[in-house]
Amino acid sequence: MTRRRRMVQAALFVAFVVVPLAEIYVLVQIGQVIGAGWTIALLVLDAILGTWLIRHEGARAWRAFRDALASGRPPASEIADGALIIVGGTLMLAPGFITDAFGILLILPFTRPLFRRLLAAAVARRLVMGAVDVRRPGPGPTEGPVIRGEVVDDD
Repeated sequence: MTRRRRMVQAALFVAFVVVPLAEIYVLVQIGQVIGAGWTIALLVLDAILGTWLIRHEGARAWRAFRDALASGRPPASEIADGALIIVGGTLMLAPGFITDAFGILLILPFTRPLFRRLLAAAVARRLVMGAVDVRRPGPGPTEGPVIRGEVVDDD
């Protein structure tokens, strides 16, 4: 199994097993401290705050995107901001405090640049890993020994 496949499997395991179990644990712990009613109220308040943040920051990112296009410069950071706001908003849809906290961090304008840099580094790493040597014919490097030589024409 390739390293990339193992990484994807580990990420899926964390996303679909570890995170939900951690969310349930945190919800139960908070519910025991402040009560079930207050825990639900806090989740609702958190959802309202998240909705407001998504609308506000999404509109701001859209304006920045349009301004970049109008000024003729590539909207790279604006596209990254939009993607981070969408991911943050998706995390805010999941009930729980852990995903909401991470979602809010992706949406807030003063924490988003950190995640934008991480996203840019991940995309750059992916582009470098997927690059193909254009000097070499065929789909990519071959395995086994390479024999260097030259072609001699008998004409």
